[in-house]
Amino acid sequence: MPVVIESLDREGRGIARVEGKAIFIEGGLPGETVSYRSYRSKATFEQASATAIHQASAARELPRCRHFGVCGGCSMQHLEAHSQVAVKQRVLEDTLWHIGKVRPQTMLRAIYGLAWGYRHRARMSVRLVAKKGGVLVGFHERKSSFVADMDSCEIMPRRISDLIRPLRDLIGGLSIATRLPQIELAIGAEVTILVLRILEPLSPADEEALRAFARQYDVQLWLQTAGPESAKPFFPATAPPLYYALPEFGVNIHFRPTDFTQVNHAVNRILVRCAMSLLDPRPGERIGDLFCGLGNFSLPIASRGAEVLGVEGNAELVRRAEYNARENGLDGRARFRAANLFEAPDSAWFGAGGSGFDKLLIDPPRDGAVEVVKALGQGGPRRIVYVSCDPATLARDAEVLVHVKGYCLAAAGVVNMFPHTSHVESIALFEKQSPV
Repeated sequence: MPVVIESLDREGRGIARVEGKAIFIEGGLPGETVSYRSYRSKATFEQASATAIHQASAARELPRCRHFGVCGGCSMQHLEAHSQVAVKQRVLEDTLWHIGKVRPQTMLRAIYGLAWGYRHRARMSVRLVAKKGGVLVGFHERKSSFVADMDSCEIMPRRISDLIRPLRDLIGGLSIATRLPQIELAIGAEVTILVLRILEPLSPADEEALRAFARQYDVQLWLQTAGPESAKPFFPATAPPLYYALPEFGVNIHFRPTDFTQVNHAVNRILVRCAMSLLDPRPGERIGDLFCGLGNFSLPIASRGAEVLGVEGNAELVRRAEYNARENGLDGRARFRAANLFEAPDSAWFGAGGSGFDKLLIDPPRDGAVEVVKALGQGGPRRIVYVSCDPATLARDAEVLVHVKGYCLAAAGVVNMFPHTSHVESIALFEKQSPV
């Protein structure tokens, strides 16, 4: 039975309703009339795939990637890029209201960049599958642990996309082809690094093959034998430093190829600029940067003359943030410490109710920052910029900030860090309301 798609959910699936029951239909776009086949049925909802598009949306596009629909890396390539951003903004607004019962006073202009070739970080799976002709290198298939049979990727830079087939051939010829489960990609301003996760030692022939590959394709190969900190350069032994630049602030952020960094360097530059505009750091102010990582926001804050304390749960990242501060000549204004931010903050650095800071920037993982916002008191920071990678936890924390802690949600907007995926990043500004 054909149905009309009303909207998209947070995973990019079309939503239709049949006799009050929600049908989540992969491949359907708002306004379209589609037929579908259910693969999961419950009392109140069904999950399905579109089998025919009877009336297509004007925003429907032919997916550029020939692996679309099989590879699980992207789910929205069939929707025009600007329409993707509009959908994500609606998801943000709806989530803020339905979960947090808050609405921003101002919707910020969406932050976005190039739709293709944007991905400078990736973790690709490797698997030897004889019935598919040898080694597969790529992302998992949709809703599966199988590795997609792919030889290109449109969201990675062309030079890297073109390496997928040579990598398949390279690994297929190694003695440890079945013991190399993962390749991590890290592209910096001056060097491209591929980290090979190996579970057994390489043979001399393997080592020579890797050296030849690195020379031919101008990459540096690293080997990782255990956890992320075990990754070490293999060939060439030395290379230019791995960093990304924030030129507007005169800052370079150095990182290891296994560190967390934003995958989209161009959009990250715009995001940092927006965050600094909203935060407005000034000389003499005390600003906290919580979940600071390598100093992506801390160092731009310090470059504006404010005193910043970056707090991060990972002690190794704290050490690298301190290194970045020294390398950029900002260690006089940027300090860092390790602390578990999923517990109530220690008043020794947070101050009573957050009184240790005039302003706060929060950039948590998907779990959000509920313990931080619950710890805020009357003397807390007057302005908070919250960078979020999950609208649901942002909305949960916004409810506490607005309805319990006395802040207003002055502004919010989406950050399209991951075009063609349903992933919604956002940025929000909270300001302390003056007593009436």
